[in-house]
Amino acid sequence: MKALVVRLDSFGDVLLAGPAVRAVAAGSDHVTMVCGPRGAPAARLLPGIDEVLVWDAPWEGVDPPTVADADLPRLVERLRAGAYDTAVVLTSFHQSPLPTALVLRMAGVERITADSVDYPGSLLDVRHHRAPGCHEVTAALAVAEAAGFPLPAHDDGRMRVTPAPDTAPLTGNGPYVVVHPGATAPSRAWSPERCAEAVEMLADAGHRVIVTGGPDERELTRTVAGRHAVDLGGRTEPHQLAGVLGAADVVVCGNTGPAHLAAAVGTPVVSLFAPVVPADRWGPHGVPHVLLGDQFAPCADSRARTCPVSGHPCLNEVTAEDVLRAVEKLLEVDEA
Repeated sequence: MKALVVRLDSFGDVLLAGPAVRAVAAGSDHVTMVCGPRGAPAARLLPGIDEVLVWDAPWEGVDPPTVADADLPRLVERLRAGAYDTAVVLTSFHQSPLPTALVLRMAGVERITADSVDYPGSLLDVRHHRAPGCHEVTAALAVAEAAGFPLPAHDDGRMRVTPAPDTAPLTGNGPYVVVHPGATAPSRAWSPERCAEAVEMLADAGHRVIVTGGPDERELTRTVAGRHAVDLGGRTEPHQLAGVLGAADVVVCGNTGPAHLAAAVGTPVVSLFAPVVPADRWGPHGVPHVLLGDQFAPCADSRARTCPVSGHPCLNEVTAEDVLRAVEKLLEVDEA
């Protein structure tokens, strides 16, 4: 059986689909994952995927292409040539799978399964309804099971990535805490000043600190690391970042891709979680974690990319002392 798993969102969203991908892979001979350019690096880290097909959808992301630029006919032709037997379309709770399902129907995919609040007409063979408030990992697994792909009994259902390389040449030897100050949306980021205070306080408390960030975050990581931490801003591709996070004692970061990558490599997370999306659906999954941030702030459930409240109080009222206490609490849990 040839199967498609579709998740068109960001790096973190694709990581959250990982357990569902493994469920589909356990019941298929070949799995192709269709994802957007932001999610492709994560797809290449997931066990169970034989092929990654990258396509930028005009109905996803913050800067989607036009319908003409998306070149739908070419995608349909590529999918039709693949002769796929079944497709599992994964979306967030607020997204519709129907545009994707229409493309898959045009490509001749025989059986299509998805969560859908909207009436799907002839676009879905299996229309699943997710349980209220469930985590995105759990929701994706439920869609896979509805499609006929239950998680194997030996699989614990946690997030997972392929084995990461040894990153000691980057981090140096000895235990450390990672602080990842960036986020894909400004509303989800703790302020650079607060991050720098936390790094200094962690270092003063005897913790070795590594600061991570993407290529476009070098100035941010340099500011946050100061003279108290090792600055790896822009120096780690995704597989290396998995290694850095996997060797850490604790990762401190916002609700962004590296939080989910930390969970996928089994590292506890101090989550600076802005409530613009619900933590019960998007928080760190399957690892010990401490959630910081006012989950009842006025921005709650707004899905805002830029904070709509002056001063960003949901996160900026969190102090460096709060982060230090959370890190040490997780270290105590790990030692118990």
